[in-house]
Amino acid sequence: MNAMETTAVQGRADLAGKYLTFRMAGEEYGLEILKVQEIIKMMDITRVPRAPESVRGVINLRGKVIAVVDLRVRFGLETTDTTEKTCVIVVQVKQGEKRVTMGLVVDEVSEVLDVSAQLIESTPEFGTGVKTDFILGVGKIGQRVVMLLDVDRLLVESNGVL
Repeated sequence: MNAMETTAVQGRADLAGKYLTFRMAGEEYGLEILKVQEIIKMMDITRVPRAPESVRGVINLRGKVIAVVDLRVRFGLETTDTTEKTCVIVVQVKQGEKRVTMGLVVDEVSEVLDVSAQLIESTPEFGTGVKTDFILGVGKIGQRVVMLLDVDRLLVESNGVL
């Protein structure tokens, strides 16, 4: 490995670790497992008036009301009906100095992967106008490509948490 490759791997060493992978519209994504609180079955979601379009509403999770974000809408994907595989990934999102519990609606959860730094590529350039600040990197797992997401940045708009 040359000096430039060594530096690149060291730069991704902080991204190495376990990721919960899930599928959306046939593509695979990963969230740092330490940010995931639990995975729950899809349940009735109460709409919230004037909420951003990607916020489906709120659910009562064992006495705690949490916001639920539809990642299909957040990613600009076509919405579909829920299936028996549709679920909510409950995550802890950093908002300033505190942590906020939120739910993410995904098509299906895949598995937990242990991704080493050598398998992580930098986020590719997509040109101007394409926001990629919520992508930590791209995991190359065999022939698969997994977008590794920064859940804190994914769920934050310039005016605060979604």
